Amino acid sequence: MKILLIEDDEVLCDTLKLSLDKAGYDTEICHNGTDGLLFACSSAYDCLIIDRMLPEMDGLTLLQALRRRGIQTPAIFSTALDGLNDRVNGLDAGADDYIAKPYAVEELLARIRAVTRRPGRIEDDRTLSFEGLVFSKEQRELRYQNSSVTLSKKEASLVEYFFRNPGRTLNREMILTYVWGSSSEVEDGNLDNYIYFIRRRLSTLKVPVRIVTVHGVGYRLEKA
Repeated sequence: MKILLIEDDEVLCDTLKLSLDKAGYDTEICHNGTDGLLFACSSAYDCLIIDRMLPEMDGLTLLQALRRRGIQTPAIFSTALDGLNDRVNGLDAGADDYIAKPYAVEELLARIRAVTRRPGRIEDDRTLSFEGLVFSKEQRELRYQNSSVTLSKKEASLVEYFFRNPGRTLNREMILTYVWGSSSEVEDGNLDNYIYFIRRRLSTLKVPVRIVTVHGVGYRLEKA
């Protein structure tokens, strides 16, 4: 089971990671809200543990952004803010649970077990669509009306990321991390090549959809 721990106290973060790893979880960590959003959008996790008071982007804003993107991963707020309004606001933002600092690791583990065994929203995300263009993850196929094209593995990952973030400008770093991984040493020009490939696919299908270049930033999928 894979967990994302977003905590700005690096000592506490390292301590919790050791405990979570010891309990058998595959734990990834980051220390600010901006990175947390990138990580949570770029990979699949079974549970998110989010500190409320994060630099760059606070935990409430982070979780609300994830829920707007349709990411329904179970989330636990881990925070020193334990007033009634704090708890209510956290749950209303989309949290599944709320644990107040300081706490015993055993309690956190119990809460992780609880939120990950609850029946969640059953969503079939094997097929994604935008403006009539349909992407099948299993077949790595793009379909529009009666026409279809098959994608390579990298093309499919790139298309999936755009489909999950329609209308949003995705910076180059975010795209490279999602498609090639955070530790991969890929040349920047590779992304431009694959964008070119995808544009050719869209042109072949004659779809009312385009990928626009946002100069100095990245790319955006939008209605043509």
